[in-house]
Amino acid sequence: MQNINEIEELIKLISKLPGLGPKSAKRIVLKLINNRDELVKPMANTLAQVYKNVTRCNSCGSLKSMSTRCINCENTKNKYSKICVVEDIADQWSIENSNIYQGYFHILGGTISSVGQRKEDLLVNSLVERVNRDKIEEVILATSATVEGQTTAYYIQDSLKNSNVKITKLAQGLPVGGEIESLDDGTLFSAFKNRSNLVSNSD
Repeated sequence: MQNINEIEELIKLISKLPGLGPKSAKRIVLKLINNRDELVKPMANTLAQVYKNVTRCNSCGSLKSMSTRCINCENTKNKYSKICVVEDIADQWSIENSNIYQGYFHILGGTISSVGQRKEDLLVNSLVERVNRDKIEEVILATSATVEGQTTAYYIQDSLKNSNVKITKLAQGLPVGGEIESLDDGTLFSAFKNRSNLVSNSD
């Protein structure tokens, strides 16, 4: 393989994407090079626009255009009484695509872990603000069934202890160690339908 710096750097970057390694990255780079007019140029332009115009909402963590208000936060068509709390945007997309849940989402941006993710880095404070401001009746904790996911769920539960809100978590169908984005629709349906109550401060 020719030692071309630009290609080597592109392979390194693409191999960092989820599910891709060096071999897959090399195949992708070759495909791009062989279709530079159909793929490389429009992809470069689109990536530049995404970098420039798309950001995360500081309140709910969902993706939004820098020039518009967050659709997830300011849903004027439907006023929901529930917020589903997930770890990342991929989890939100999986649940939305399943059409199982109708309500607001709150994307934490990760979990509390031993690899540097701090509690302060997660959008937990803004979750508490949304719950109190929007008079939310139920918070559904849809964090993964991993040690980090469950630790994060307990932290959220503790943060909401002074809020007048019911807190539930996904139940049957969610396997130990399972990540939300990897679950099929049937498993998600079961997990939502059979969610269990953690605490209700309104009782």
